[in-house]
Amino acid sequence: MHIEPRPEQQTSWYLRPFFWNQRRKYGQVLDAARLWARSPKLFVAVATLYGVIDRRGSPIEPSLRSLITVRVSQINHCPFCVDLNSATLLKRGAGWDKVVSLRDWRDSPIYSDRERSALDYAEEMTVSGPGVRDETVDALRDHFSDDAIVELTALIAFQNLSSKFNAALGVPPQGFCERPATATAAATGTVDGEAASDTARWVSEQNAGEI
Repeated sequence: MHIEPRPEQQTSWYLRPFFWNQRRKYGQVLDAARLWARSPKLFVAVATLYGVIDRRGSPIEPSLRSLITVRVSQINHCPFCVDLNSATLLKRGAGWDKVVSLRDWRDSPIYSDRERSALDYAEEMTVSGPGVRDETVDALRDHFSDDAIVELTALIAFQNLSSKFNAALGVPPQGFCERPATATAAATGTVDGEAASDTARWVSEQNAGEI
């Protein structure tokens, strides 16, 4: 990393509940969180915004939220974000095939029309260029209400903030996304002892995602 994350014991006391929750949820504190902790007010603001965007009552279903965050992370070359968000996508019920096919979603039949419209919108928002086309928003309206489109836009914008922050500071993956053993063995012929390195290679490959 380009900047050393702040040691947890040196962070502001009111951030410690956030770290406790991360340890409970992920088994470890996120390196990205310890970077944000160098500016406690920014940490609280970003964490609060994320909590609202990813709340249980969001009109965007959890699996789609995670699908979008992985794709944005791929485009922005953020290995940490690809790792963490892919793991979350799997926990939210997506099959492994949906994770590994995401870079080439336009050529895959496994994504629904609703997912395709959201992914198209996410790519146009994320990639620098002419911007979002009118027809892309029109396609969204076949699957989302105007309120839901606002929520989706906020999610994509937030993930651009998060992934660009982490990519710029060189935050590495923390090993959250583990390939299922059967998929790993079938695809690569690896044994259990090679699973970690195989997962690391996969995250690196996904991080290279382009339009």
